[in-house]
Amino acid sequence: MEVTLVKELALRAKEASGKVAAAGPEARQKGVLAMARGLEEHVSKILAANEEDVAAARERGVRPELLDRLQLSERRVAEMAEGLRQVAGLPDVIGEVLEAWQQKDGLWIEKVRVPFGVVGMVYESRPNVTADAAGLVVKAGSAAILRGGSDALHSNRAIVTVLRASLETEGIPADAVILLDDPDRRAVDELLTAKGLVDLVIPRGGAGLIQHVVETATVPVIETGVGNCHLYVDQAADLDMASALTINAKTQRPGVCNAIETLLVHEAVADAFLPGIVASLRERGVEVRGCPRTRDVVPDVVPAGEEDWATEYLGLILAVRVVPDLPSAIEHINRYGTHHSESIVTEDKEAAERFLREVDAAAVYHNASTRFTDGFQFGFGAEIGISTQKLHARGPMGLKELTTYKYVIRGRGQVRP
Repeated sequence: MEVTLVKELALRAKEASGKVAAAGPEARQKGVLAMARGLEEHVSKILAANEEDVAAARERGVRPELLDRLQLSERRVAEMAEGLRQVAGLPDVIGEVLEAWQQKDGLWIEKVRVPFGVVGMVYESRPNVTADAAGLVVKAGSAAILRGGSDALHSNRAIVTVLRASLETEGIPADAVILLDDPDRRAVDELLTAKGLVDLVIPRGGAGLIQHVVETATVPVIETGVGNCHLYVDQAADLDMASALTINAKTQRPGVCNAIETLLVHEAVADAFLPGIVASLRERGVEVRGCPRTRDVVPDVVPAGEEDWATEYLGLILAVRVVPDLPSAIEHINRYGTHHSESIVTEDKEAAERFLREVDAAAVYHNASTRFTDGFQFGFGAEIGISTQKLHARGPMGLKELTTYKYVIRGRGQVRP
């Protein structure tokens, strides 16, 4: 794809973004609801396109966990539609006055929430992201340029065709949602460097994709990070609860970023907890890799190396490490974690509060699975990603995180002395 065509798409999105912002909250809400209806009405078309992508992925030998990220079903399309309806039902935030005050000279100053303009989204696999991103960006008064992975190309084309047609039924320009469907990586680089046309880029995918976007982009980037997540079983843990949470956090959907990759266990409960949890994990097809102390308790566990503590497996592998105390668990997480989602299982309130306070992550849990780090589960409706950085947005990014602000100043002829 030539740079001129990428610029053309960005110019179309720029023009559409102004119209979306001016359309008003009711029109934007109706547009997002129309997108939800469109997904349900055209589910057969979407699933047929998705099957092409899934069949091609199977032929390439894609791992089952990653295939699961790509595959749609009637239930998953229904969930995409429900996510859009939740977004539509959220209070409109554009024009919200965040702060207001009057200066001594009589100037009235307001800090007002406004749209970003054109939001570029670069992501892999999961075609549900296409609908999530489109709905959130439109509701937030902006336009989206979406560049999904080549493995989901047919799915994304079908979904975007439906979304664009649905928006037009409510008077929202179709170019509020544009798919950059050229698989050439140079097209992505043109998008990332379209300064002045694209206002923000959000990458969502593996470490390689995110690193490329961050290093290449000349437009602002909100980084959504990889998920090397942990669950720590404290000495005061309810071990039945710890077992249930471990199984859920690892196996409920292992190919997603909020699944745990390392289990930390206090040495005081290692002998009681490890044999049962290792057996339960193996029953579910999980390969367990353990530290020397773990292998003292369960000798046939695969030895874990240094690289295991830093790896996001996105599959049925779990690293296990026995630690002497809570500070050691916190130190391990802060050293190897990716600031995504971390959980402690304990009945000791003081230990829990210390963990929640000292662990450096976008989401920290007490007695709950890390699998809840998700915009839908947090009540945001759809999400555009989970930010692991600390500037502007952190954690699941919903509607408010897709806006910026400006200062509006009202005077009566004041001049600066």
